[in-house]
Amino acid sequence: MNSLQSDSVEKQAAGKKSTLVSVAVNLALTVGQVFTGLISGSQGLIADGIHSLTDLVADFVVLLANHHSSKDADEDHRYGHQRYETAASLFLGVSLLFVGVGMLWSAGQKIVSPTAVGQIEILALYVALGALVAKELLFRYMLIVAERARSSMLVANAWHARSDAASSLVVALGIVGALLGYPILDSVGALVVGLMIARTGWNFSWEALHDLMDRAVSLEEHQKIEKIIQSTPGVKGCHDLRTRKMGDLILVDVHIEVDGNETVQVGHDIAQEAANRVLASLPILNVMTHVDPV
Repeated sequence: MNSLQSDSVEKQAAGKKSTLVSVAVNLALTVGQVFTGLISGSQGLIADGIHSLTDLVADFVVLLANHHSSKDADEDHRYGHQRYETAASLFLGVSLLFVGVGMLWSAGQKIVSPTAVGQIEILALYVALGALVAKELLFRYMLIVAERARSSMLVANAWHARSDAASSLVVALGIVGALLGYPILDSVGALVVGLMIARTGWNFSWEALHDLMDRAVSLEEHQKIEKIIQSTPGVKGCHDLRTRKMGDLILVDVHIEVDGNETVQVGHDIAQEAANRVLASLPILNVMTHVDPV
């Protein structure tokens, strides 16, 4: 097993473990929030519990993408299945965008047409604060795992958990406002958080969409690849260096210039050495080289 395959196995294991933790937390929160909301009279807590339930759908999408993206190349997918992760990131980004827009719409309706709320019990506040702490801790745990595994999909799912923490904060503020006689605080807080969630969702969706359209790596990474190739013994220069994203991996095409008086075998060995150096330095799936004599 080479280093790329080993990283893929570790990445899949880390993603599966962190997502299963998210499933367990969201399931527990759904039951606790809905039950407490019913007995305490808090509609906000019930809504937040339903929100936690919808997060289970996102978790299962991540589990599905995590499983399929680790599959080896086959007859229909010669470069592997890494773009399952990009597709999952797009789904999560769009779902965050819809959640944010939904919160904006709901908050706007309540501000324009405020309605009286019934008296709720303080138990709802305790549960809302507990949900806030649980979701924030889940976000921090998932983000650490995602950054360690270098998975954009897991990063998106972690920020999905952060959006849940934000919604729990809104619910808590709304409960406090209701207890103090200022229910408008719920709507104002929801408006601010809705903007934050919608912005995060838009950013993730836009990034994933660009990756699906064969976006190149950053200028810094491009220059690093070029420098590695040109520093390889026997390489006289390189041109037409092109890159594109494949999930969290990179595909590279490049023309490598070698001494035209050398044999074909020597030119091949020089190009192979340059490719191996690039593969060892960055998360790259494949390097396609073309040898040009100079």
